[in-house]
Amino acid sequence: MRKSPARSLPVQRESAETTDDRTVVRSVELHLEAFLRDKRTGCDGIDPDFTEVVTARLTEFVTRGGKRLRPLFAWWGWRAGGGNSIGPAVDPVLRAVSALELIQACALVHDDIMDGSRTRRGAPSVHAALAAEHNVQQWSGSAEDFGESVAILVGDIALIWADDMLMQAGLSRGQLARVRGPWQMMRTEMMAGQFLDLYGQARRDDSESSALNTARLKTAAYSVERPLHIGAALAGAGESTVAALRGYGCDIGVAFQLRDDLLGVYGEPESTGKPIGDDLREGKRTFLMAMGARLARERGDDAALRVIEEVLGDPDIGATKVQAVREVLDDLGARGAVEKRIHHLAERGTARLGEVVIDPIAHASLNELAIHATARDR
Repeated sequence: MRKSPARSLPVQRESAETTDDRTVVRSVELHLEAFLRDKRTGCDGIDPDFTEVVTARLTEFVTRGGKRLRPLFAWWGWRAGGGNSIGPAVDPVLRAVSALELIQACALVHDDIMDGSRTRRGAPSVHAALAAEHNVQQWSGSAEDFGESVAILVGDIALIWADDMLMQAGLSRGQLARVRGPWQMMRTEMMAGQFLDLYGQARRDDSESSALNTARLKTAAYSVERPLHIGAALAGAGESTVAALRGYGCDIGVAFQLRDDLLGVYGEPESTGKPIGDDLREGKRTFLMAMGARLARERGDDAALRVIEEVLGDPDIGATKVQAVREVLDDLGARGAVEKRIHHLAERGTARLGEVVIDPIAHASLNELAIHATARDR
């Protein structure tokens, strides 16, 4: 039986055309606020402490901010796939793609625990905030264990509610049937990417191929490729259109992660919202670091290789060591090589859009999103 559509938001009128990113983002945020408000109300009947601690933390995290890139890519996948910008189908689609922000919340909350990150988006990460509350309240047991354990539940409920939001969006039976495959694959790919990230750190795998595969699964698949696939599936797009959008999404998504790798070393906290050298402290075997290690070996530069190896996983890394590795990577040409790879991927990805005939507004918006995703400073 088809689910009853969730109540419409007054700002998203059937007569209003949705053609720009700001309108999409505003609609996504309003849909998230309404969905989370309804969920919190429903949880009051389960237990008030669960509502106050778990669902309130998730609501605060999701509504704190973010680029909303995943719903944007899904929306323009819908438009590129032949979906309308006006009419009764728009609101359910916008509600459905908003669920991607809950998938993102799960990924980020869990990622911060695994990486030991204390900040996110310029504020305490969820597990750090919960540990701080434990300390303030002088509760029993380990504050850190409590923070991490409850944050895992916050991430879990985000993943569960993402499915709920999709299923309750008011989509047709046909849309639900078409979107099921890419939605399920996206979740599995995201988990596989996170595993490979941890696995690579544990094995000290600094091969460029492993770094790129991790980037493809951990970021490209669930951030760009599958959201586009989901949007196109909702529109009932043909195979050639889906293939072009997925090709674009894979290239732009990997470039997005490579930019993130650069920001992890060269970014400044006031822009990234994370402490200086956080990726190095966590021992992330990124494509940038893998390339630096290879170039150092090829040159026989043992001193440079030693700098790279010593900073990875160093819990006491500070500004001086970060600056040292920056200089080494610059001297080796690793930073420049990654910039070239990003540029190549962005060009190849946007060229794929020319392989099929899609709505010109969607085409232009996807080109702009490619620039935004790959040339950002945060």
